[in-house]
Amino acid sequence: MGKIVFFDVDGTLLNSRNEVPPATVEAILRLKEKDVKVAIATGRAPFMFEFIREPLGIDTFVSLNGQYVVVDGRPIFQFKMDPRHIERLLEKGKEKGHPFVFMSHDRMCATMNGHSYIKESMRSINVPEPGYDPEFYKKGPVYQMLLFCEPGEEKEYEAEFPMFRFLRWHRYALDVMPKGGSKAEGIRRISEYCRISKSDIFAFGDGMNDIEMLHFAGKGIAMGNAPDIVKRYADYVTKHVDEDGVYHGLIAAGLL
Repeated sequence: MGKIVFFDVDGTLLNSRNEVPPATVEAILRLKEKDVKVAIATGRAPFMFEFIREPLGIDTFVSLNGQYVVVDGRPIFQFKMDPRHIERLLEKGKEKGHPFVFMSHDRMCATMNGHSYIKESMRSINVPEPGYDPEFYKKGPVYQMLLFCEPGEEKEYEAEFPMFRFLRWHRYALDVMPKGGSKAEGIRRISEYCRISKSDIFAFGDGMNDIEMLHFAGKGIAMGNAPDIVKRYADYVTKHVDEDGVYHGLIAAGLL
């Protein structure tokens, strides 16, 4: 197989107005014309970015930070969180007064109804507030959770739950995933499944959960709006997402 490009969603495909810039749409269509495979790598669940992938015809993606991986519309890897570990997390959250959100591939539910931290963080990514079901994890698979707390308050969780990774993406919100889970791991699985060499893997991202994939890819491209710590792991830093960073990054990578 030929080349493949993985794009993060928030801050990479989506600009500060939560829109995919016209130049990015044009660039993706041109990649497809050149038979370059276009994929998404995101912390979002699949149902949370249908509005991007369906119009653009993208059916290969790493979602939920590597816990749910799809190639050509077919799941090739799923890693569920252990319900016993989830119960312990919930006990800790109850003790601290922190809400959680459970995430499956097709829906999400919260342990508290109408919490301000949930509302604010979901609003920031233009996602509706989740429904309420504190026993959601008993009824089906949970691939990732969200923890809502003030900066620094996650340290107690990190010390008590070494089987999980806690990655902050908002002032009040963190992704919670199994240790070892990452976008890079999902990309590795796709590359093996599709027999793509590392030198033919390109990745674009801007967040802390993009560090591993930028380092893993043959060519890692950080957005201009990425924090400096993320840029350090990239082979190239393109323009800000609001300055058509994806388009310019693809040109710099020799893909357009």
